[in-house]
Amino acid sequence: MDEVPRVPKQRRPGSSEEPETLRFSVLGPVRAWRGEESLSTGSPQQRALLAALLLREGRTATAAELIDALWGEEPPSRALAALRTYASRLRKVLDAGVLVSESGGYAIRSVADGALDLAVAQDLAADAEKAKNAGDLCRARELLGRAVALWDGEALAGVPGPYAEAQRVRLEEWRLQLLESRLDMDLEQGCHAEAVSELTALTAAHPLRERLRELLMLALYRSGRQAEALAVYADTRRLLADELGVDPRPGLQELQHRILQADPGLAEPSAPVTEPAATPVRPAQLPATVPDFTGRSSFVAELSEVLASAEGRVMAVSALAGIGGVGKTTLAVHVAHQARSAFPDGQLYVDLQGAGARAAEPETVLGSFLRALGTADSAIPDSLEERSALYRSVLDGRRVLVLLDNARDAAQVRPLLPGTSGCAALVTSRVRMVDLAGAHLVDLDVMSPDEALSLFTKIVGEERVASEREAALDVVAACGFLPLAIRIAASRLAARRTWTVSVLAAKLADERRRLDELQAGDLAVKATFELGYGQLEPGQARAFRLLGLADGPDISLAAAAAVLDLPAEETEDLLESLVDTSLLESAAPGRYRFHDLVRLYARACAERDEHPPSEREAALSRLLDFYLATAARVYAIERPGDRLVDHLEVTRYPGLTFADRHAAQDWLYAEADALLFCVRQSVGDSRLRRAVDLLWAAKDLAESGANAREYEVAAHAALASARTAQDAWAAGRALTTLTDVHMVAGRFDQADAAAVEAMRMAKEAADPVASCWAPNTRGIIAIYQNRHAEGERHLNAAIENFRSDGNRPGEASALCNLSRIHLATARVESAVALAQQGIDIYDAMGNSLRGANGRYALGLALTSSGELRLAAESLREALETFRDSRQRLWEGMTLFRLAQVDLAARHPAQAASNAEMALTVLRGIGGKWRRGLVLTVLGRALSGIGQTGRAQVCWREALRIYEELDAPEADEVRDLLTPAAAA
Repeated sequence: MDEVPRVPKQRRPGSSEEPETLRFSVLGPVRAWRGEESLSTGSPQQRALLAALLLREGRTATAAELIDALWGEEPPSRALAALRTYASRLRKVLDAGVLVSESGGYAIRSVADGALDLAVAQDLAADAEKAKNAGDLCRARELLGRAVALWDGEALAGVPGPYAEAQRVRLEEWRLQLLESRLDMDLEQGCHAEAVSELTALTAAHPLRERLRELLMLALYRSGRQAEALAVYADTRRLLADELGVDPRPGLQELQHRILQADPGLAEPSAPVTEPAATPVRPAQLPATVPDFTGRSSFVAELSEVLASAEGRVMAVSALAGIGGVGKTTLAVHVAHQARSAFPDGQLYVDLQGAGARAAEPETVLGSFLRALGTADSAIPDSLEERSALYRSVLDGRRVLVLLDNARDAAQVRPLLPGTSGCAALVTSRVRMVDLAGAHLVDLDVMSPDEALSLFTKIVGEERVASEREAALDVVAACGFLPLAIRIAASRLAARRTWTVSVLAAKLADERRRLDELQAGDLAVKATFELGYGQLEPGQARAFRLLGLADGPDISLAAAAAVLDLPAEETEDLLESLVDTSLLESAAPGRYRFHDLVRLYARACAERDEHPPSEREAALSRLLDFYLATAARVYAIERPGDRLVDHLEVTRYPGLTFADRHAAQDWLYAEADALLFCVRQSVGDSRLRRAVDLLWAAKDLAESGANAREYEVAAHAALASARTAQDAWAAGRALTTLTDVHMVAGRFDQADAAAVEAMRMAKEAADPVASCWAPNTRGIIAIYQNRHAEGERHLNAAIENFRSDGNRPGEASALCNLSRIHLATARVESAVALAQQGIDIYDAMGNSLRGANGRYALGLALTSSGELRLAAESLREALETFRDSRQRLWEGMTLFRLAQVDLAARHPAQAASNAEMALTVLRGIGGKWRRGLVLTVLGRALSGIGQTGRAQVCWREALRIYEELDAPEADEVRDLLTPAAAA
């Protein structure tokens, strides 16, 4: 950021406790405030004087300099008198001592730090540069964003004089430099898709600024839009030639060349991996390190750093915790071997056997340590306290590393810790030693997939793995990336030359047999889990067993309380105690998860130990009830008055209540994965109908696009089970949810087929819910497929069914959809009226989310009627609600409709910005047809701002989509491309 204007921090007023300080702004209109009171800065020339003094950085400006600043080369005859008048008036407005006269000139002094917006912006920019140099790009971006946000329109707006004009140019240049720096960091952080919209608008506003064009090209390329990126270059070259008669600068030309070559260096940057620097060492008492130690580089670096800090500290202690088989001992021994040079006086090791029934006694361990350190048996005292004191005395002045492996708890470890500078201790345990004062705690997780595959390959051999890489990945995934399990599986394969990797993968694919397969010699995954399970109290063991029954990546505290049928406080105590034993992991505050193999072991324990066996089914039934009751409350909050909640299956276990709709939304999206896994787990038995209802109550997960794929899998599973059970009621509802999934994805033919079958099933089962919503959905599909007469029949039927059920919000939905049928058939006035009827119903019931759908329909109708201002207002209201409700599909489509309004209002730059944002929001949702719509409008907007090359790229992609779908919109796009092709 070159040539940044700089205003140093200025002195505070005399008392730091003054209740109201002066503040000034120049990054916009020149203004002043005392506290929250706005002060009058007078005439334009008076504001020009104030601006010139503020930008003088506290230095004195002579009268001649100020006259030149205000009037230039032709000042009025009484310029000096006028200057003095302006200064006198400002002095009366400002605090005493702020505007001072000296040496025939003036200066502004005694202004508090941060009182001038420009000075604040400079400080933010400087801090951003420091953060960037330190590698903290997230912080740097945030600081630059705050700096740019200080501009309130044009700097020094309305201030006359040559000085102000020069400063305006300079400050605008600096603002653009800040923006470019922030956008550059956006791209470094992988936010290229989001940056495209902003860069499109900026390049329209500053068409000759090549750096912005360069960033736009890079953002488009990283978004997979290579053709558009190249079109930007072509547009830029043509514009520069036409306007300035020059070629693009070398940097822009080089970028074009690299894009043409698909240079890998242009790919999205990734965070560099820090490799630890450690020196190989040879221990004294340590066990031998494994020759195939693999990965764990970040943990090795972290622990090595702690051990390296032992010199000069009283003691360095690191405590590693993790489930059995995660490689705690292997890692600790490896790190200890590497650290030998830092501990020339020796290394001590003991297995404290804390996971077994007979843990080692500290007195016994101290006796062996003292003997290893040269203490005669006759000099070793009897009591624990005396041995511990002598141990610390013997270590005084020495540099010794102590490895305490497999500790039971902190009480067992404390007497064994050195207490002198230069010594260090490494502790491994299944228990997190939060009560070990001063310890550096490390939670050891499973290996990464790459590390796991590397370990497997080292044991099995490169040749066998290379030919069956996918099967090898299946093996390590089945092992849950647990080092012990991988070592066992690889050792079994290495010992059986006739097996292929695929044979082993097939054996491990059976979850019920997996733990039995993972044993070799005296190594067994199940045995290491059994040690931990055997030490649990009865309540802990029950919680461990029952929680293992639930599918899903994790479980919340409230859901776990439902599984266990216990109060939340008691449940939390049990779960936290399981976390401390490393049999359960804390995924996040209030959320818990099992390692995959530990979950299988927990389920085996439930089948073996849970009595009566019916408690297993009861636990899962309570979990489903909890999710259904809570999701129904979320649905009722989002859709007040909707009758669905009155037609859901009855639940016996209660759900959560919420203070407001945002809390309800947060719960739904936080629980999405676990909730959908619960649906899939429940569809195969007596819980089928409740599972289908849960799917419907959680339909926002599909409509938002956030969990559309997982939702679709669950819907297919529910439908398959309903058909197997020949349950028309469940099948009709499952088909209706599946229809929504197809709609969101833009698969309209599949959606219509599902809706047809849903209507048949609903009629057979006399289900009022599916009987209402299925024809409503068929009407929507007919709109998209231009089958307007058929769509009108379906929607009128839906309206009648909704009214029969007393479902006013459903009726409003069908009215708004019918509005679009009227609009498509040139009945604009009635289209507006129908949409307004729907909105009136929604508003009367306080239904803001669906009210946004009504305002969307009204915005379309008003656009066609030519009332563009009202159309934009209606769509912007809808957009705000969709964003607030996390409805990505409707947010994206509303942005698209706003772009259409912008085009109709002849605002192509704003249209391009809205269309770009629509493309970003609709990534991965909405389907190809909707993408084609947005690309067509984006092309029109780009053409309107002179970026014809990019426009043609957009239209060609839209045409490809429409031709693939055999969509009638292809003709419109061909017409758009024809003049360009002819030219």
